[in-house]
Amino acid sequence: MDLTERDRAILDFERTWWSMTGPKEAHIREQFELSAARYYQILNELLESPEAYDYDPLVVRRLRRMRDRRRRARHEGVTVSEPPSR
Repeated sequence: MDLTERDRAILDFERTWWSMTGPKEAHIREQFELSAARYYQILNELLESPEAYDYDPLVVRRLRRMRDRRRRARHEGVTVSEPPSR
């Protein structure tokens, strides 16, 4: 599966969204015309893609770590506070 232009834009957005003002969900809706739920579904699919890893390994690894930390916390019944994204 080759990355689409939207796939690359999502990975680029995840690299830089924290520097934007306003809620992340508002930027998602404005930039991608997607609900936050649909955006995160697409993002999670991308995180499993070797092509996404090849495109931006640092972002993909960071997001995988964050996702795995949240999953472990849910499984263990613990609340996880996320460190600021960079």
